[in-house]
Amino acid sequence: MVLLSEWLAYLESLHPKGEDGIELGLERVSRVKAKLQQKQTCPLIIVGGTNGKGSTCAYLEAIYSFAGYKVGCYTSPHLLEYNERIRVDRAMVDDQMVCRAFARVEAARKSADNCALTYFEFGTLAAWEVFAEHQVEIVILEVGLGGRLDAVNAYDADCAVVTGIALDHTDWLGATRESIGFEKAGIYRGGKPALCADPEPPQSLLDHASTIGANLRLLGRDFGYFGDKTQWTFWQREAPSCAEHSAFSQDNGRLIRRGGLANPALRGDCQLRNAATGLMVIDTLKACLPVSMQAIRRGLMEPELKGRFQVVPGRPIKVLDVAHNPQAVAVLADNLGEMGFFEKTYAVVGMLADKDIAGALAALAGKIDVWFVASLAVPRGATAEVLATVIELGKLGGQIERCPSPAEAFMCAAKRAGENDRILIFGSFYTVAAVMREMKLKP
Repeated sequence: MVLLSEWLAYLESLHPKGEDGIELGLERVSRVKAKLQQKQTCPLIIVGGTNGKGSTCAYLEAIYSFAGYKVGCYTSPHLLEYNERIRVDRAMVDDQMVCRAFARVEAARKSADNCALTYFEFGTLAAWEVFAEHQVEIVILEVGLGGRLDAVNAYDADCAVVTGIALDHTDWLGATRESIGFEKAGIYRGGKPALCADPEPPQSLLDHASTIGANLRLLGRDFGYFGDKTQWTFWQREAPSCAEHSAFSQDNGRLIRRGGLANPALRGDCQLRNAATGLMVIDTLKACLPVSMQAIRRGLMEPELKGRFQVVPGRPIKVLDVAHNPQAVAVLADNLGEMGFFEKTYAVVGMLADKDIAGALAALAGKIDVWFVASLAVPRGATAEVLATVIELGKLGGQIERCPSPAEAFMCAAKRAGENDRILIFGSFYTVAAVMREMKLKP
């Protein structure tokens, strides 16, 4: 019996860059998918976007689960255990099930002339195998990178969501929001619901949706939200028939409101947008997947999403956040500002070198007393010296301590911090995962 750890090591060996290997395209994954004879037998939601897709998936997964559906959800990357990526009924599937799925994918890969799958492609096909074995009633797939050429796009979404578009992964998706918007809009399908929660969607996304005849629904035009610190209201304009897929405006359709909603459990102003996007998906698919208000309320209050402004109680308080681009770190900075008074804030940060490090860290200018910058020992990892230089040149304030790893950076911060201070750990999934292991937190 091959262990999961052995399978994962094998998957990494299939690509010269291991788990981090990125090679966009649908030809490889589609060939092996055909060999596996995978078929779509239940509604499928695909969620893409620069930020917010993980939260949106978490809301959808929780709401549909509380509504009584057997839900399969595939997300990435994981923090501590690979099984975090593949969940059924909000629970990680066990090692044996993942290994069985890997074995089937490997057999199909070999029969397809030893087609060279990437780590993510292999995992995506395996996740679908797991969901088929469980006979789930709804599947939620989170895009890994981009959309048009991402492995999950080998499947046809019954409802596709783009949460937002910002500059990230520019080496693969292009250097402008227009180019990135086109790539993310690639998950849309003609005649099917296509949601965009970006308040200023690129014209490329709008044009692509129109060209393929997608039933495009936009935040602020067709759905939205308003509220305060105690409750909020979701609104939408009732969609016209599919035949009129993209020809409606604010004057078309009856206005529908759902008020008195408790604020989502996940923190940050952006969570109302993510939650509203989730509710728009729910309403879009209500004919085939009816959901009660009780399930919606529970799903908004009980989603689980590790490493997204995760506050670990105790003294000093620790805040874990995988934010790694300017937009996400700006949200993180806002959330920190709403936490109340702390004597000092210590930051443990490690980032990938291909990120906009200067743009991301700028959002925390003047907010950090001591930076513990850490080198990431992965192929794309930035060194502590690179991070220190960015902080110094950007005049972001605070002392700087260079550390060889996130774990050692956290240990140094923990020794310095008093009970009235807080420690922020952010910058990358790798950084947060390393500190979670040091703190012995569960996935």
